[in-house]
Amino acid sequence: MTAASTFDLPAWPYPRWVAHRGAGKLAPENTLAAFRLGASHGYRMFECDVKLSSDGVPFLMHDATLQRTTNARATIGQGHSAVGGDHAWGVLSQLDAGSWHSRAYAGEPLATLDAVAAYCLRNGYFLNIEIKPTPGTERHTGEVVAQHAARLWQGQAVPPLLTSFDPEALEGAQATAPALPRGMLLDTLWTGWLETALRLECQAIVCNHALWDRSTVTQAQSAGFRTLSYTVNDDWATQRLIALGTDGIITDRVDLFSPS
Repeated sequence: MTAASTFDLPAWPYPRWVAHRGAGKLAPENTLAAFRLGASHGYRMFECDVKLSSDGVPFLMHDATLQRTTNARATIGQGHSAVGGDHAWGVLSQLDAGSWHSRAYAGEPLATLDAVAAYCLRNGYFLNIEIKPTPGTERHTGEVVAQHAARLWQGQAVPPLLTSFDPEALEGAQATAPALPRGMLLDTLWTGWLETALRLECQAIVCNHALWDRSTVTQAQSAGFRTLSYTVNDDWATQRLIALGTDGIITDRVDLFSPS
């Protein structure tokens, strides 16, 4: 008997295994190419980071700035903001988001949430959208991302899971699309995390995997939360999390762990 079986937890339609940013480090993160590679390894659920362009288009990118994962330095030029959210989608859509990874992905564009939703829905895949606001836009980003997600998945049996490290972003999502499931991301167990997750009516807690032990899993599950972990890339860690009765494992190593 696992720990999860002793608590009355909400229904959970999602697979245990989740491909981090599409396919971890094996493809340019947060691109459709990464999703396709993750899918080729048998993954049916993906995690991605979503923020807003200056004209309100939800698009996929982890960092606040463009330099690490695009050719913005060469394309946009000096004297212009390096912050992704400071640019309109018309500018962002022209960037190369693949060459930084390898020549095989040269020319791969940034992806919109709309494009990723279409890909997932047409293939029957599940999605974890991490709301990743540009600093200063936390609640607004939560509102807009949730609004788009509700529209894109309208009428679907399984909606996306919305997660964020930022309570303000989750508040925005809760206010705009309360029916969409939410999860709170934690890299530390800061004072009041449990009460905040309850106030935000979250369905899940998504922790740095090192934070889960028998006590914290029991604490979360007894409060009614599903328990997920990031970013789990070692076999010993996956075995420990499964033994603890947790519900989800987000991994870069789509080539190592078989989701079947």
